[in-house]
Amino acid sequence: MAKSKMSEIREKTEAELIEMVNNARETIRAERFKDKFSRKASIITGAKREVARALTLLTARRNNKDAK
Repeated sequence: MAKSKMSEIREKTEAELIEMVNNARETIRAERFKDKFSRKASIITGAKREVARALTLLTARRNNKDAK
């Protein structure tokens, strides 16, 4: 999974963000169930950050739509 900057994430559509969240969650799940010695904490941490960034942006967009 490639690291994404917040500016790149802001340019994505809502469908792309949802897909990004699903892919990152799948990465987290796959890494957690790997063998203890082959799992990488940095991959899990990076994927969690991706999920947080995308969900933050999705929530902000949805709240802005409701306010209008």
